[in-house]
Amino acid sequence: MACVFSNLLLGSETVDISVENGTIASIVPAAGAAGGDVPRPVVPAFYNCHTHLAMNLLRGYADDLELMPWLQEHIWPAEAHLTDDIVYAGTRLAILEMIRCGTVFANDMYWYAPAVARAAEEMGIRCAVSMQTIETGGPGHNDPKNIAANKALAGLPRDASARVFATYSPHAIYTVCEQSLRDIAAQARDENSFLHMHVAETSFEVETCKKEHGGRTPVAYLNDLGLLGPKTVMAHCVHLTDDDIKIIADTGAVIVENQQSNMKLVSGLFPYRRAVEKGKCRMAIGTDGASSNNSLSMFAEMKAAALCAKIESGDPTCAPAADVYRAATRGGAQAFGLDAGEIRVGAAADFVILRPDAVPLVPGFNCASDLVYAADPSCVDTVVCAGRVLMEHGVIPGEEEIISAARDAAERLTHAG
Repeated sequence: MACVFSNLLLGSETVDISVENGTIASIVPAAGAAGGDVPRPVVPAFYNCHTHLAMNLLRGYADDLELMPWLQEHIWPAEAHLTDDIVYAGTRLAILEMIRCGTVFANDMYWYAPAVARAAEEMGIRCAVSMQTIETGGPGHNDPKNIAANKALAGLPRDASARVFATYSPHAIYTVCEQSLRDIAAQARDENSFLHMHVAETSFEVETCKKEHGGRTPVAYLNDLGLLGPKTVMAHCVHLTDDDIKIIADTGAVIVENQQSNMKLVSGLFPYRRAVEKGKCRMAIGTDGASSNNSLSMFAEMKAAALCAKIESGDPTCAPAADVYRAATRGGAQAFGLDAGEIRVGAAADFVILRPDAVPLVPGFNCASDLVYAADPSCVDTVVCAGRVLMEHGVIPGEEEIISAARDAAERLTHAG
C-alpha cells in the first residue's frame, strides 16, 4: 500500500511524493494544501560513511589530545569494559542523534556488532555493520567475545540491498598483521563484501609503513595485498601521494573524508583538490565517532569539508557547495551500491523534509549552499528511510528512554573496575 507525502517543495515545484515498498513510486504536482499550508522543502537524506556509533558514550571523555595518546591512554582502556548492552545503548543514542540530523545510513566500525545490528534494525536506519579486526593495541586483541560477535554476523547479507548488512573491517595497517589483511581481502572477495578500514590517517602511520614495508605507503601496501577495489571504503586518507591517488582512482576504491576529526586530532587536511577534483577519486563523507568529532551532524561535516578544501588548496572555488552536498548524499549512497541519494521515481525513499520556517534556510537563494554552509539539525522536520518515517515533526518515538539508558551505560563504561 502506497504512502503519500503531500505538499512538498522539490526544487521550485510543489509536489506530492508517493512511496511504495521502500521506493519512490511517483512524484506529481501537489493536489493542494489545506488551509494554505506552506510547502515544506524536501531533500535527499545523508549517508554517514565512516563512524563508530557507540563511541557517543565517550563524547567529551578525553578531548584535546593527539591520536595515539588519545587511543592508547584513554579510549582503548575505557573500551576494554564494553559489553553488549553498553554498545546497544550507545548505538541507539547515536542513531537518535543521526536521525535528528537527517542521516539515514551509517557505515559503522565498532565492537559487539550484533548489538549494533539490533539497534539499527529496531530504529529503522540503514547500517553497514562491521566484522572488526584488531590484533594489536586495541581492547579486542584476541578477544574471544569479539571473535564470537563477528561470527554471529555470518547470517547477515553482505550488500546494501538489505537495510542492515555486514562488512569486513580490519581496523588499520598498524593493528592488523599482513597475513590477516591478506586473509580478510580474500574473504571479502569470496563473499562479494564491502571492506572498511582506516587508511593514511596520520603522517606517523605513513612513515612507519614506509619503514616497515619497503618504502611503500599505506595505499600502495594495501593494494599489493589485494585489499583495494570498488567495494573498499577507506576512512581519512589525509596523507596521499600522487601515486596513491592514481591507485585509488584506478581501483575504484572510495575515500571517506572526516575533516572535523582530522582537525581535532591534528591529523592534517584531506587533499580534496588533488584527490577528487583532479584525481577523480570516488568520495563520500563521514563524521567519525563522537568522541573525536564530537558530533554526528552531517551538516557540520559538510561545512568543514568545504572550508577545509578551500584552505588546503588555497582556492575559494575549490569544493563548491553542490559537490560537497552530493558527496554527503548521492556519493555516500553510491559508495555502497544504493540507488538512493536523489529524489526521483525509482530511487530509494530516503529523504528529509525541512522546516519551511527554519531561519538558516532564509532567504533561500541557493538550497545547496544553505544546506552546506548554514543549516543545522534544527532545520529538520521529518526523516524518512526506505519509506519508513523515523522522525515526524521533530518527534522520535522512545527518545527519553534512549537518552536515559545511554546515560546509565556511559556511567558504567567510564567507572568500571
